[in-house]
Amino acid sequence: MSSWLIIMILVSLLIVAVCMLLLFHWDVKRMTKQLEEISENFGTNEIVRTNTHNKNLARFAAKINQLIQLFKQNQQSVERREMELKQEITNISHDLRTPLTSIKGFSELLTDPSISEAERKEFLEIIQKKIDNLTMIVDLFYELSQLDSSDKKLTIEKQYLDQIVVETMLMFYEDFEKEQLEVQMDEGTVPAVLADNKATVRIVTNIIQNALTYAKSYLKISFVEKEDYILLRAVNDVESMNATKLEKIFNRTFRLDSSRSGTHLGLGLHIVQQLVTQQGGKAAANVDENEFILEVSFRKWD
Repeated sequence: MSSWLIIMILVSLLIVAVCMLLLFHWDVKRMTKQLEEISENFGTNEIVRTNTHNKNLARFAAKINQLIQLFKQNQQSVERREMELKQEITNISHDLRTPLTSIKGFSELLTDPSISEAERKEFLEIIQKKIDNLTMIVDLFYELSQLDSSDKKLTIEKQYLDQIVVETMLMFYEDFEKEQLEVQMDEGTVPAVLADNKATVRIVTNIIQNALTYAKSYLKISFVEKEDYILLRAVNDVESMNATKLEKIFNRTFRLDSSRSGTHLGLGLHIVQQLVTQQGGKAAANVDENEFILEVSFRKWD
């Protein structure tokens, strides 16, 4: 092979290498510009693109796009959480302000020397109820703050779910009478479950309080035995419940009553779901015509 031919081959290879290097440089420069535009307009759906067939560069672009997507998802999550937090603060402020305003108003009335002893007694009873309501609100928010705390440990041991339900429901006997709710409950024995006693009492309490707030005329409590779980099923009639509301039923501070005229914060079912999940169970809600169905599962005791 002549020296000239070798030179021509080397020159050709050099030209090809230079062209590839220039193309690579141009593509990197183009990708950098794309990144700058994405940074300036981060709300767009633009991604980094490469025109070369270099596998390494294409893989690099794919990784950049993956990071962009993850960052956008995180940003959306943060923005959504900020909106939820603002709504929660608004809800908390409303729920605290309402009883405080009543307490202040009736306390001022007590200073009026012209009111009768019967009126004074009535006002004191109202103030006491508002104080109890405030205490419940504070307790719920404290409990909510403890759900994810590493210091809050559950003691999972043998529990008799049916006994806990009966004992807890007896505590609300007067409330059921006041709301004129018909209560029906399975009388059969139920196998023991694996659960924390205090957490289970809170779960049952919140389910009952939810029914007292929203049920129209009845509450049915039953137990369903599965292979590995015991289902606690609570069914009550409800005035209105659509798919949108059902999806949010376990959200923090969600209330079926959008007017917020009642005392129920909406934290109850959120706490139920969190406590059940921490014990290895599940909480699910459904609507069948005008019936709201809440099912909570507990692991069986071996």
